[in-house]
Amino acid sequence: MTESQAERHLPPALRELRIPMIAAPLFIISVPELVIAQCKAGIVGSFPALNAREAEGEPPLLEAWLSQISEALDRHNQDNPDHPAAPFAVNQIVHRSNTRLERDLEICTKHKVPIWITSLGARVEVNEAAHSCGGVVLHDVINNTFARKAIDKGADGLVAVAAGAGGHAGQQSPLALIREIREWFDGPLALSGAIATGEALLAARAMGADFGYVGSPFIATDEANADVGYKDMIVDSGAEDIVYSSLFTGVWGNYLRGSVEAAGMDPDNLPQADASSMNFSSGSSKPKAWKTIWGSGQGIGAIKSVGPAASIVDRIAGEYTRAGTRLAAEFGG
Repeated sequence: MTESQAERHLPPALRELRIPMIAAPLFIISVPELVIAQCKAGIVGSFPALNAREAEGEPPLLEAWLSQISEALDRHNQDNPDHPAAPFAVNQIVHRSNTRLERDLEICTKHKVPIWITSLGARVEVNEAAHSCGGVVLHDVINNTFARKAIDKGADGLVAVAAGAGGHAGQQSPLALIREIREWFDGPLALSGAIATGEALLAARAMGADFGYVGSPFIATDEANADVGYKDMIVDSGAEDIVYSSLFTGVWGNYLRGSVEAAGMDPDNLPQADASSMNFSSGSSKPKAWKTIWGSGQGIGAIKSVGPAASIVDRIAGEYTRAGTRLAAEFGG
């Protein structure tokens, strides 16, 4: 645990990480195999509860996933007491159209999920459910107004989703967003937005964030539940290949230009959609018509190949350490 983290009095679940990094929950892509690999590598792994979708009449798949993850991490910790796994997180979409929310909250409470990431609306009852089992709640926000509302409703910390983040993303510069939040909030704060290198992670810390929130690099991993073409497009693309649009979910987000073109659309002339088109009742964040539209953040220029999730963490950890050492030397530290 670093000195700055200790000074911010982070909850225990967020202290003992290899590097200050949280893997973002990726729709469809984040599955138990990826989460387990991320946690074993020393960072918080996460997945959206809605990724665990079972056929009608079958037992809740979410319950099975939570057992699988917990048991795998327990075995790892028993075999590696000197290098324990980081805790995992479950992302809850709290939008009113998510008809599974109440059931999923009960399951996560039963399994004592240590970290809860909430999205698309701050709700007191969700925070209370997390706290009832000792969980920590991080709510993702795109501006300072939403940040204040989330904390007022009982969230423990925040994920500042700035410009350049994959999937649903804000438009504000991280320089402005982090500064405004830190003027009044000294609790756990993660930054999302094109963080794909150790240098970017160090910059996030320098701005005042406790953690980097990293998603897109993990799409191009062996454990990710993503189409081979999706992984290859991540490797082959860069920041200029990202399109910002509200068409596909009703919420503004970043997507791979190549996937939009493959769907027969002009990425530079996409119509807008409004928030009323959001619907999570079927466990999906976008209509089936857009299932081949692939989300991505602007930091993917750093991704050069497909490989194990642990290799992503290793690379970023090495870059983070070297960048810190270099800056310390320059500043005479």
